Amino acid sequence: MANRTTEVLEAMASEIGENVYMDIAKWHLYLSDAHLHTLLAEQLYPILTAKSLDEDRVLHILQSIPIKIGAGKKEVPLLEFLPMQCQVNLMDILEKYQREV
Repeated sequence: MANRTTEVLEAMASEIGENVYMDIAKWHLYLSDAHLHTLLAEQLYPILTAKSLDEDRVLHILQSIPIKIGAGKKEVPLLEFLPMQCQVNLMDILEKYQREV
């Protein structure tokens, strides 16, 4: 059981990392490059296993993940960096994985 959970979590993290990015001054920093894909997947996974995926819960989690900028002088929620298309992509990925758990 734990192996299956680990497999799904790693696959989901990988897909998030490759398809969701932060837009910073028109630069696309993919979550895998920012080392945020695993953290995000781990925080979202319980929603999927509870079969309680909805956009508000996902947005709340994105809002709760602080991104340090300016060498830690300021923190900005991850949600503020994600363009709408990336939020849509993230929801699509999560819907796919909710069917698998």
